Amino acid sequence: MFGLADCDNCYVSCERVFNPSLEGKPVVVLSNNDGCVVARSPEAKALGIKEGTPFYQLEELFPGQHIEALSSNYTLYGDMSNRIMEILRQAAPAIEIYSIDEAFLLLDGMEQMDLKTWGENLSQRIKQWVGMPVSLGIAPTRTLAKVASKFAKKYPAYHKCCVIDTEEKRLKALSLFPIEDVWGIGRRYAEKLKYHGVQTALDFHNKSESWVRREFTVVGWRTWKELHGESCIASDVHTEKKSICTSRSFPGMLTTFDQLRTQVSNYAAHCSYKLRRQKSVCHLVSVFAETNRFRDDLPQYGNSASVTLLTPTATTPELIQAATQALRQIYREGFHYKRAGVVVTGISPDYAIQSSLWDLPTELREKYRKLSYLMDKVNRKNGDDTLVIASQQYQTDQQTGKAAIFKNSILHDHRSPCYTTNLNDIIKVKAK
Repeated sequence: MFGLADCDNCYVSCERVFNPSLEGKPVVVLSNNDGCVVARSPEAKALGIKEGTPFYQLEELFPGQHIEALSSNYTLYGDMSNRIMEILRQAAPAIEIYSIDEAFLLLDGMEQMDLKTWGENLSQRIKQWVGMPVSLGIAPTRTLAKVASKFAKKYPAYHKCCVIDTEEKRLKALSLFPIEDVWGIGRRYAEKLKYHGVQTALDFHNKSESWVRREFTVVGWRTWKELHGESCIASDVHTEKKSICTSRSFPGMLTTFDQLRTQVSNYAAHCSYKLRRQKSVCHLVSVFAETNRFRDDLPQYGNSASVTLLTPTATTPELIQAATQALRQIYREGFHYKRAGVVVTGISPDYAIQSSLWDLPTELREKYRKLSYLMDKVNRKNGDDTLVIASQQYQTDQQTGKAAIFKNSILHDHRSPCYTTNLNDIIKVKAK
């Protein structure tokens, strides 16, 4: 049997844990730079707020409605997710983390247990210990577990846990489940299926295997098999990333090399941290920068360049240096840059490094390695970017010629504190 633990309205629920006044109110969480809606509370959904709605349009589209809009706080959400995943690890024989708010539970050997009661108790435990509402679906396949979790989330009578463990329950659930909501059925698949009269998961289930093989790829066939109760989707969540990219659009536009370098340095630092987290190193660092293609009144430009490292590495100073070198190759004056990014590829395990004859001195490489891991340790304890490389946050002031702090390019005017990861943001309780 498989379980699927799904945090209900994850981002909004994280905010409500530390700000109970948001309960019962329409709440939305915004994307980077406070651009558009990426998460909605049930109350916001009931108002008709769609995912992807631009933030600046909310007041115009919903006049007279008081909507709480919050900037995304991924540091907080990630830490809350880690706490939930740790509880799941203790409760289930094994788990596969699928996303920040979802994890599959491998329940081998638990088939004889009362899984309904076990799931309800697990959901209650997470709510009590972390404060987050979590719905669980339990079924013979991952796809059916996804279906069950949707019912657990939608209908209060399930008490946060829905179990599909009989043929009758399976067919009943499929008959009530829209085809477009089935895991593995994308928008194009759904349109094609509806063209053939398939409206529900049961309609797809009732199609012949030969028809499914003829009309769809192996992914569609595997989904069809899973709906029949046959597990055939292998786990790939533990596969290490073959490439890592960090990129963002700027709230305004940047024109100088120093401004771009600061952002590219930040992106390279984030890539290096992700490499170290999965115990990997990279061999190639690529940088791209481009102007705003929607501004027809401005000259357009976009380019990319790559730097091959003599020795694969994951240290922050080396990756920033390589990214800066690549940026110098593509930077052109006279343009207004709107977006940039860093991509690292040629990823391999950090225990199989072939050094170059022209590599850095051993002492310096060891110094970079220790520095990078020290930064990770301090930043995990005190909050992101507590310790940074100077090029990430400083640039030369054009008027004074002195080093000056360059503010982060991401707008987050409505962001809540990092309650669980930054000592300065810990909730203070006043007692008389």
